[in-house]
Amino acid sequence: MSAEQKVVVVTGASQGIGAGIVEAFRQRNYQIVATSRSIKSTTDGDLLAVPGDVGDPQTAQLVFSAAIERFGRVDTLVNNAGMFMAKAFTAYTRNDYEAYLSTNVTGFFHMSQYALDIMGKQGRGHVVTITTSLVDQPMNSVPAALASLTKGALNAATRALAIEYASAGVRINAVSPGIIKTPMHPPEAHQALAALHPMGRMGKISDIVDAVLYLDGAGFVTGEILHVDGGQAAGHHRI
Repeated sequence: MSAEQKVVVVTGASQGIGAGIVEAFRQRNYQIVATSRSIKSTTDGDLLAVPGDVGDPQTAQLVFSAAIERFGRVDTLVNNAGMFMAKAFTAYTRNDYEAYLSTNVTGFFHMSQYALDIMGKQGRGHVVTITTSLVDQPMNSVPAALASLTKGALNAATRALAIEYASAGVRINAVSPGIIKTPMHPPEAHQALAALHPMGRMGKISDIVDAVLYLDGAGFVTGEILHVDGGQAAGHHRI
């Protein structure tokens, strides 16, 4: 392996934002370890796919063991895997709560812990996590308290870890999106969802990918929660 060729681990990599992130890093000549529950186990040159549930601690162990065995290093972790379910707070079930915690928090914990152990020893690395703008600017039209509960915790952890690892040469950041045009949103809802953003449109997958790539190359940026939300976090917007 070339000393210059970096290695990125991407969770939630099989579709949507995760697939876009994988493709962007491929174009930048990164070696990639991609994981998700639905991904098929694949070894394709510089791309290694490892299936697994991000909420299962064994998945992180398998992913990072495979990364080190095949590529010898890990430069970036993108914590993209997450779940979102808009519901009135009292309508959430225990299963909803446990699924949110498993995917959004437990997955972040185990993946980041393995990554930071490796990166701390390397003396370099970057962890970037996808959260949500609703943490900073809730909307009554999108009731999502469990998203705020779990993703808000990730924002706080991002800042805490940025301070903890600053002297080790490892940076920790987050991207906080608005509503992104992915297959999870049916086309008939796009107009209404676009109107929830001051800029009057939904975000594109490329908007989030560009933010991740910026943070990955921004060597003097750590502890940053980068809002990519069409102005949602800036304040209220009446429609």
